[in-house]
Amino acid sequence: MADLSAADFADLIAERIRAEHVSISARWLDRLRAFLSLDANDVFPTDRLLDHIPALIHEVGGYVSAPEAESVAANTAVISKAQELGALRHSQRASVHQLLAEYRLLGGILTTFVEEEIERLGVAPAATEAIAVLRRLNEALWTLMQTTVDTFVLEYTRTIASHTARLEGFNQMVSHELRQPLGTLMYAVPLLKVETARADVARQEHLLTLMDRNVRKLTQLMEQLETLSRLHTRQAEAPDVQQTDVANVAREVAQQLREMADARGVVVRVIEPLPALVIDMARLELILMNLVSNAVKYSDPDKFHRFVTIELTRSDDPAFACIAVRDNGLGIPADALGSVFRRFSRAHAERDSELGVRGSGLGLAIAAECAEAVGGTIRVESTLGAGSSFFIAIPCASLQAID
Repeated sequence: MADLSAADFADLIAERIRAEHVSISARWLDRLRAFLSLDANDVFPTDRLLDHIPALIHEVGGYVSAPEAESVAANTAVISKAQELGALRHSQRASVHQLLAEYRLLGGILTTFVEEEIERLGVAPAATEAIAVLRRLNEALWTLMQTTVDTFVLEYTRTIASHTARLEGFNQMVSHELRQPLGTLMYAVPLLKVETARADVARQEHLLTLMDRNVRKLTQLMEQLETLSRLHTRQAEAPDVQQTDVANVAREVAQQLREMADARGVVVRVIEPLPALVIDMARLELILMNLVSNAVKYSDPDKFHRFVTIELTRSDDPAFACIAVRDNGLGIPADALGSVFRRFSRAHAERDSELGVRGSGLGLAIAAECAEAVGGTIRVESTLGAGSSFFIAIPCASLQAID
């Protein structure tokens, strides 16, 4: 074997790591797939993220031959990639233990690569030279691992803080919404007792109607709160996804809401073609159910033809299918558009009696949470007096029909 100086050996190994950074990445990906029991596309779900790994290893190789004064931590591009890996693993609900294990696997692969290159090239570095190279490899990996873990922990802390703030706000809103119907019932029950003793039938009927209306409001509110609770429970579990024909789900929603739509003179149309998606079908149905029922409730009684359509519209991102629920109803005031997906937000609460509507302002919030849970988004465009269009963008593993 040929003898090499320490600098020559470091330069040689650095050159080989940079030259083979793609194959080293492939080794790591294969080990990660076995370690995580995931498909390759799930380990790094986009080409951009997958490209991060060869770039990281290429820079690690450069660090091996860099002067002592240089540091991986000073390379903002590489640090940014390590940070993005930490954010990705947080979104995938990984653990710090998993992150440490992933970098441990990469360290083992790089050590093995150095041993293989010594044998393949027939070089004989001194023990101190080999140790120096491995030390610099470990320093680089340690910096990247620390950055990834720090980002992961930061994202985790932000999530906890956000959930805590949302829970506090949610509890306040629930208390507010429950207070009104409960207060009405507490007021009406004693009065009913008095009117019963007086045998005032008309007054009794009025109070019973008032109590019935508020009991129904409480029941509807509790059902929607239960739905929200089930959504959060399902988010903590493995998603129940399957190949789903959106047209079938849309037709089922239209069928379930036919009586409500007929009573208001609204025609619900499912316009095909619609895509087939790999999705949690229950959440998709809940999104469409809330959007269509909301459109029916707020149809415009002054219009002769009233309609709601479910249709496919063109998406700006080919990785997403965009489904639109359109209506020619009352529309949403411009100053309310920014809050329609917030819990207990209602754009036309002052017209409840006129429209015969009972609502708690949770329907659109549930639709938004469902869209987020399946990896999608929801937005609205609306003109007061003309109607509204809700757009649900959903990741499409299989998009079978679009112009």
